[in-house]
Amino acid sequence: MTGLRYVYAICRPFEAALQSQLTGVAGAPPGLLRHHGLVAVVSTVPERDFAEEPLRAHLEDLDWLTDTARAHQGVIDALTTVTTPLPLRLATVFRDDSGVRVMMETGEADFRRTLDRLDGRVEWGVKVHLDPVREPETVADEPTRAASPESRPTSGRDYLRRRRQSVRSDEDRWRQAEEFASRLHTALSGFAEESRLHAPQNSALSGLPGQNVLNAAYLVPRAQSEEFVELVDRTKDDVPGAPGIRVELTGPWAAYSFTGELSGEER
Repeated sequence: MTGLRYVYAICRPFEAALQSQLTGVAGAPPGLLRHHGLVAVVSTVPERDFAEEPLRAHLEDLDWLTDTARAHQGVIDALTTVTTPLPLRLATVFRDDSGVRVMMETGEADFRRTLDRLDGRVEWGVKVHLDPVREPETVADEPTRAASPESRPTSGRDYLRRRRQSVRSDEDRWRQAEEFASRLHTALSGFAEESRLHAPQNSALSGLPGQNVLNAAYLVPRAQSEEFVELVDRTKDDVPGAPGIRVELTGPWAAYSFTGELSGEER
């Protein structure tokens, strides 16, 4: 192999074959590098893009970063169907195979310990969102209604009263969403082997409407995933009457949230 070595994940040797048409970062198919009973999933990437200086520049390029992350995730998803991978950080690159082997040997004890803990398990993500309440009528949508006296506050006092009512309504909806999210997290944590609470997603960054109330990950045995999904579906029936509370389930994923700081360093 020539070029730099891009490392996707560490795993134990596995028998099943990866998809024959699977391509990874920079369009290269992933291969397996074995060392001391562990396997690094790697591909060859061009130095002109992944050496230290060009890589630093590329990481500021949102389009390039999106394409690279999508290719990286595609390999991780393919691995997750056949084994338990420990994903490494995006753009973990080494000069050659010997650099990868040194990384594997240095982290061997941690890799084995984490693989033992995560073997046969997957990660499920659950989010609770509080979507904004759509105003039934706006100035743009209903010019005739907006012009009518009934639709406008009759005085400053009337305006303040309506504003207080709106604020109280928003506070009530947020409280109900938080209480529901807490009950949901307790129920799902009781089923899962481990759980992690992540910081709420910023709607401006995620592109999703509303506010993220719960952003959690759950480690579940693969064999019990169907029961976990059914549990999430049942809890949706317990959503309170407040409008706009929405539950989102994603997965199964490789156990990103439960691998600790298993990320290689460029060498």
